[in-house]
Amino acid sequence: MKKFKTLRNVVVSFTTLILVWQLVYSCCHYSPALFPSPASAGSALVETFQNGVMTRNIATSLARFAVGYVAAVVLAVALGLVLGLTPRVFQFVNPIVQLLRPISPMAWAPFIVLWFGIGDVPAIVVVFIAAFFPVLLSTVAAVVNVDPIYFRVSRNFGVRQPKLLWKIVFPAAFPQIANGIHLALGTAWVFLAAGEMNGVQSGLGYMIVDARNNFRTDVLLATIVVIGVLGLALDGAIRLAERKILNGWGGAEE
Repeated sequence: MKKFKTLRNVVVSFTTLILVWQLVYSCCHYSPALFPSPASAGSALVETFQNGVMTRNIATSLARFAVGYVAAVVLAVALGLVLGLTPRVFQFVNPIVQLLRPISPMAWAPFIVLWFGIGDVPAIVVVFIAAFFPVLLSTVAAVVNVDPIYFRVSRNFGVRQPKLLWKIVFPAAFPQIANGIHLALGTAWVFLAAGEMNGVQSGLGYMIVDARNNFRTDVLLATIVVIGVLGLALDGAIRLAERKILNGWGGAEE
């Protein structure tokens, strides 16, 4: 029943969006070259899937995203666990993190292209930077906020590192770490498209630039829709993964 209600809400939401889109198109009399109708964007979407362009670029973007995002999460969680358990060290590291964190990954793009050249790597690095800092800081905060009673009980039972880290600290801190991982997913997905607009010749971001250069605003809007749908799907997938892990540790209800 709950799944049915969720599906109903999604259908109603998307239908409303399309109706508003069509209403704006019909009432404002924009040129189709400047503001395509839903039907025009839909036709472009079908066209790009039929000729294989959209499928290839989706696969390319997802592969880049997976490499950059997973690498950032693994490294940030591991480093965050260590820094969270060594607050004196984090006092010296934190100023550097706080200095680098607000800098947009796209600000590094010229250097990234110069250092790594063109191809997949620049987009992967942009995704990595976008995901790394939110996960790192949420992990450190999660470890710092672990109830001290866990450590006292662990000492009483003779639990020592590294078992203490992976068997006690990580499961206790995971709910807060998961929030950081979740937030980082959205941020990294946003910057993936931006990263693919520089130094690459494939991917969804490149499709946007190519459509703009060829005055195919219908393809441009269709690509934007695909990016949004994939972002929604990735968000649902990460929610499901978090829930499964928490269920395994007895930290969430089915």
